[in-house]
Amino acid sequence: MAEVPSISVQELAALKKTEHKIDLVDVRTPAEYQEIHASIARNVPLHTLDPRSLMAERDEMADQPLYVICRSGSRSSSACKQFIDAGYTNVWSIEGGTTAWDTAGLPVVRGKQTISLERQVRIIAGLLVLLGTLLSFWSIWFALLPAFVGSGLMFAGITDTCGMAIILARMPWNQTC
Repeated sequence: MAEVPSISVQELAALKKTEHKIDLVDVRTPAEYQEIHASIARNVPLHTLDPRSLMAERDEMADQPLYVICRSGSRSSSACKQFIDAGYTNVWSIEGGTTAWDTAGLPVVRGKQTISLERQVRIIAGLLVLLGTLLSFWSIWFALLPAFVGSGLMFAGITDTCGMAIILARMPWNQTC
């Protein structure tokens, strides 16, 4: 598999000053995007991303680079891999994501505060482990719940794909109203 090219927020900001238009796609959930996003970004959530249709929509910019951003860089790398696997190589992951963009003092749009997807995963995983542990005093079979959550977290760490995050991203509270 090809390596995902990346660019720093400072390099992208410098390009923005010299180029007419930059196509920056934010792959976070709509709720995360609404909370804070780079002023030049548009939202295409990772769980709905279709590289072929997105590239088809870019008629006048088809030969221009596509920049992908998320919160910290993990989901944007994952999205870039989808584009590369679909045959599109002129895609760039933004190092450090929206967090780095905001820290660098670049223009952002702020909206309603939400709980990040990563925090939601930690809250639910912790709750399931606690619940399974407490219920295992009633029946030993409930001890399987923390084991299941632990193996899911291990799988997420190894593959950089979190099934719980994919499910949570589709929940109503992670969509815009």
